[in-house]
Amino acid sequence: MDVEQPGTPEPWDHNRSETEAQRLDRNWAGLLQELRVAQTGVQLLTGFLLILPFSDEFGKLDAVMRGVYLGTVGCSIGATVLFVAPVIMHRLLFRRRRLRTLVTTSHRYAVVGTLLLGLALTGVATIIFDAVMGRAYAWTAGACTLATLGVFWYAIPLRGRNSPGDPY
Repeated sequence: MDVEQPGTPEPWDHNRSETEAQRLDRNWAGLLQELRVAQTGVQLLTGFLLILPFSDEFGKLDAVMRGVYLGTVGCSIGATVLFVAPVIMHRLLFRRRRLRTLVTTSHRYAVVGTLLLGLALTGVATIIFDAVMGRAYAWTAGACTLATLGVFWYAIPLRGRNSPGDPY
């Protein structure tokens, strides 16, 4: 089933002999598992980033790295909000027969949250390399991090999305 079009059955849906409600339940359960994995990491990252300004070394960051830091914190907080939002949405829509809306919207939140998490990780790599190795290494590390995330989190999965799949 395509999460963007949850009511559109795919051939493998028929092989599973699932109703639309069963497919939505399965997709919701799978999405929750994915969010549980991502939530823990992004919450730890956000907590770490939020305490950084209170360390003695933070004052050594120049204006450029403070800007990178603020962008990184913003992305990390945004990812945290988007990864937790489906839980709140579920609670508010509970027993209102809105599972399709919940699955579709939560899928979109997860995709955007992952994008923000990737940007936050890029910012963290940039700040750390700037502090340890210098500015040129920082920009290189940030670019390499962003490229690596782009390949493994987006390019490879999107390539597989258009290839012929197995029936399950």
